[in-house]
Amino acid sequence: MERKLIKTGDGSVTIHLSAWDEQYHSKYGAVQEAQHVFIKMGLEHRWEKFPETDLKILEIGFGTGLNAFITFLESKERSQEISYFGVEAYPIAPEEIKGLNYPEILKAEEQQDVFRKIHDSVWEEKFELSSKFSLTKFRKKFQEIDEQEIYNLIYFDAFGARVQPELWTENIFRKMYEALEENGVLVTYSAKGSVRRALQNVGFIVERLPGPPGKREMLRATKK
Repeated sequence: MERKLIKTGDGSVTIHLSAWDEQYHSKYGAVQEAQHVFIKMGLEHRWEKFPETDLKILEIGFGTGLNAFITFLESKERSQEISYFGVEAYPIAPEEIKGLNYPEILKAEEQQDVFRKIHDSVWEEKFELSSKFSLTKFRKKFQEIDEQEIYNLIYFDAFGARVQPELWTENIFRKMYEALEENGVLVTYSAKGSVRRALQNVGFIVERLPGPPGKREMLRATKK
């Protein structure tokens, strides 16, 4: 499948898959989307409602490492401990990594080395990016996730249901529900009715929230 780097609306770069007409991030702004969906509506929400020392985050669709990098920056700014776990079946290529400009767009050029380490770190091994932030990447399919009551927060950032509907089913969301601790939260950019119903059917309490630039709504789901 043809892949190419494209610039999004906020100046940040993402990867476009031509055959699917799908991007890794919103064409309206990759960084803006990540900051709104996963940081503001996910990470900050979790910190506000349930302050805790050690936060365990699972990212479904590790992709470009953007969400992990921004979460690292937030951890550093707040001096909060985070254990970050990313799942990705098909890692991006080294030449694609070189074209990603997230440290520049986020005005965090001094952390360029950290962004490189996010991608250079060995899969299946825990890597300490700082005294407060550890990263463990798993190269596997989402269907293989079988953890029980481990995580406090899930960033669900899979490709859209239009191109990969099998990733947005009750079967997948049941795995997410089981992987979360009580009061755990899942956030996703999607607001499709079928996604909301699938989340509700496995037990989540689901909220519709304002979406990032270019998108009217998104979803946040809480395990009770």
